[in-house]
Amino acid sequence: MHLVDITMFYAAEGGGVSTYINAKARWLAQRARVRHTIFSSSVRGDSDLPSLVRFPGLAVPGLHGYRFPLSVARPARLMAQLQPDLIEVGDAGPAAWAALRVKRQLGIPVVAFYHSDLARLIQARFGRMAMLGACRYLAQLYGQCDLVLAPSRLMAQRLASMGVPGAVHQPLGIDSGVFSPQHRIASLREQLAVPSASRLLVYAGRFTPEKKLALLIEAVRLLGQPYYLVLIGGGMPLPPSAQTRVIPFQRNQLALARLLASCDALVHPGDCETFGLIVLEAMACGLPVVGTSGGSVAELVDERSGVLVPPNCAASLAAGIDALFARDIRALSAAAASAVREHYDWDRILPQLMARYAGLLATHQRAELKAEPGCVPE
Repeated sequence: MHLVDITMFYAAEGGGVSTYINAKARWLAQRARVRHTIFSSSVRGDSDLPSLVRFPGLAVPGLHGYRFPLSVARPARLMAQLQPDLIEVGDAGPAAWAALRVKRQLGIPVVAFYHSDLARLIQARFGRMAMLGACRYLAQLYGQCDLVLAPSRLMAQRLASMGVPGAVHQPLGIDSGVFSPQHRIASLREQLAVPSASRLLVYAGRFTPEKKLALLIEAVRLLGQPYYLVLIGGGMPLPPSAQTRVIPFQRNQLALARLLASCDALVHPGDCETFGLIVLEAMACGLPVVGTSGGSVAELVDERSGVLVPPNCAASLAAGIDALFARDIRALSAAAASAVREHYDWDRILPQLMARYAGLLATHQRAELKAEPGCVPE
């Protein structure tokens, strides 16, 4: 089988989609029966993946460094030349229409993965009428795909409300060999110039308005000592705070794992996540989580591994953090790491995905046999 992933949300600078596709590429590289090619308009630097195909894209404000494809025709032509058996689309832009063009040309199935909640993002920026237009657009686009995957149950429900019924819940995963409590750095507090007895909170990801980082910084200010906040990533400027330390984005997963494992808890204040991969990565490193009851993070965190609080309230977030540390942190840490290893390791998640591909291909082949005159399937 030749599998193609195409998305503008794949880039050397990282992100959840990139992590997912890279994990899939490395997992498939160990299995000779599957050829895997990645198409992206956003990669500009070097990559250690030989199966990466670049096509032209334009930097657009608001896309956080990703590059919007300049055409449908060129990626479609490149994909068709490689004769894929199945295409997975990771965004709802021109890359998706290019995949559908190849679907019609070659008669192959297309899978869409709803990584980003486009309708909600458009509503936040342009209002309700624009959101309704986005829903109609997504229904038209995904209605032409053979399978739609959603990383959380909440996203599957949201797609159904947009007119995209039948979306299948397919969670993402983590490499539990990389994200592990064993990678803790004993000297991190010294390196950050914070007291040895401090309670070290961490956030990792993009610094964008929907992540609600100003609210998190305010919550830590309300808590005061001994709480300190480590922010790993980059993007918009953040309010200054004596209790905050900023560390640049970590492209290397092991470097990120070491930082996560050296903190005490992950705090995720946003309520717009379609999944929350960083939450799983932190839990695998032995960190309990304080998240919000809004968004998909609530599907990953329960009372054994953390605390959920109402969104958009710094006081509630501060109270949740304080409540977490009033509990048995060691027990929470052990439960968090155990849950991720058991349910979300890539070696468990990717076979689920491959089974979905195989089922789709088998159904497609049976349909082709029925369509051929004189052919009677066994």
